Amino acid sequence: MRIIFMGTPDFSVPLLEALVAAGHEIAAVYCQPPRPAGRGKKDRPTPVHARAETLRLEVRHPVSLKSAEEQVGFAELNADVAVVVAYGLILPQAILDAPARGCLNIHASLLPRWRGAAPIHRAIMAGDAQTGVCIMQMEAGLDTGPVLLRQTTDIGASETTGALHDRLSDMGARLIVEALKRLDQLTPEPQPEAGVTYASKIDKAEARVDWSRPAREIDRQIRGLAPFPGAWTEIGGDRVKLLGSCLAEGQGAPGEVLDDVLRVACGTGAIALTRLQRAGKGAQDSETFLRGWPVAKGTRL
Repeated sequence: MRIIFMGTPDFSVPLLEALVAAGHEIAAVYCQPPRPAGRGKKDRPTPVHARAETLRLEVRHPVSLKSAEEQVGFAELNADVAVVVAYGLILPQAILDAPARGCLNIHASLLPRWRGAAPIHRAIMAGDAQTGVCIMQMEAGLDTGPVLLRQTTDIGASETTGALHDRLSDMGARLIVEALKRLDQLTPEPQPEAGVTYASKIDKAEARVDWSRPAREIDRQIRGLAPFPGAWTEIGGDRVKLLGSCLAEGQGAPGEVLDDVLRVACGTGAIALTRLQRAGKGAQDSETFLRGWPVAKGTRL
């Protein structure tokens, strides 16, 4: 098929690669514009932009798709279908209607659960046992369209958003290739009204750990916010990101370090911190972290 690909972050890259590998013609790649990044604050192309250039694909990065000029340019690509994954812009109706077979979205949740911006984070933070990927026909509403294909996967007991992100990206790449191959045979299934939840963007205010909460909730918070933006606490007055954890035995005052290997008491129960990052340093497993910065039993986080 002749495809317009629309995506921006790392999550979208394997899907673009899969479509190219499957022999589809990529008419153009749409992504967010380069933005200042790094210490020099120089404009940096998005992951999809960078990969598309290495694949010698045409890249477009409009700030908006609302203008008649952008919509005409999109329609003139004469695409069979647009494949959209974590693009970052709302698609006006004229864009949705332009491809002959419409626009397909790859969404990293089991719709209608976790419509919206941060479905992977929210699934882990809510303690969901399963998640997955849906291939959805796009319409004007936010992730409301009928589902063509879905695949389910269990969420591991110690899995972080980073690890699950990578698994779902690979799953989505396989699923969109299958969906395009079977497009004439697939029956769109309307999403049920029951069970709708919204995965709102992660607010930085959610990142600070409140040790008075139950261990299970704190463990989900740490894993759900890892690696970005990263849950955090203070150790000896210094802010430290917490990037890995698991449930542990023990009890004590909330935030009390119970031993010399970073087992920490919560409001109820305890967790073991398994991966941490100090400001200006790289992420480290707890054993390496403690060699450089011992945290004594009895310390309060």
